[in-house]
Amino acid sequence: MSYQRYGISPQFVERVKLKMKNPAVKEKIRNLLGNVTKFDLQDRAKVRKLTRSSAAILQEKLTETQEEQIINFVLAQKIDPNNTLHLIKLWGMFR
Repeated sequence: MSYQRYGISPQFVERVKLKMKNPAVKEKIRNLLGNVTKFDLQDRAKVRKLTRSSAAILQEKLTETQEEQIINFVLAQKIDPNNTLHLIKLWGMFR
């Protein structure tokens, strides 16, 4: 499923991808998401907190609508961070 179906703009994704190329930012995001489980990624409150924390690290101002779109996208993907196939699927989506 494409992130665009959830109303997330390609310009936003490209901006985030560019910021993630900065090693310091990448490390902060890695530390934030390092211990996340698939159960955390199915909990709306935890995903909201992770989204807000990530946006702060990336210095991105999210509107309430953008935040909801990202949360809905993450919940719909049913991501298991320990499943390599899930990670490959996500990587392919954002290449």
